[in-house]
Amino acid sequence: MIEIPSDLHPDLVPLVWLLGNWAGAGVTDFPGAEKANFGQEVSFTHDGRDFIEYHSHTWVLDAEGNKVKPLESESGFWRIDKDRKVETVMVRDDGVVEVWYGELADQKPQIDLVTDAVARTAASGPYTGGKRLYGYVKGDLMWVGEKQTPEVPLRPYMSAQLKKVVSPEDVAEMARGLGDLPDDGIAFFK
Repeated sequence: MIEIPSDLHPDLVPLVWLLGNWAGAGVTDFPGAEKANFGQEVSFTHDGRDFIEYHSHTWVLDAEGNKVKPLESESGFWRIDKDRKVETVMVRDDGVVEVWYGELADQKPQIDLVTDAVARTAASGPYTGGKRLYGYVKGDLMWVGEKQTPEVPLRPYMSAQLKKVVSPEDVAEMARGLGDLPDDGIAFFK
């Protein structure tokens, strides 16, 4: 169930499904880079103003699912207007700053974004733009990213499926809301 925090800025209600901490795994594959499975932690938070703050950290996973090395980190801010147009500003650890524009789909929790502007430091690798699709599917946050460079046309390069992370405080709150349960636990399912 998605709850709307009482202190959420009213403009952000259409994006409420993004809020929270998410974790999961995905795959990355782009020419010139090693294909790999990766783990990811993402947070979407708010402080009452008209934007959502975003942080993402990814790392390469070995065949057993253990962290091998950092992959990418990015941070940003997401806004939405009354016409469901989404704008996002992101900064990545490799020296890239992006402005993304897109739209929240009609009648479903899905956002399509396309880069409008890309700025790179001298140390960053070649990159000219990208597309992303985010969706809330059966309680999971799923996304796919596409990118292009001067040498490689726009193509998918990363995708992941993330689960909502529940804190001990969240569990305690859920437990308080359950009320009285049968002692044997079986009657609960009858």
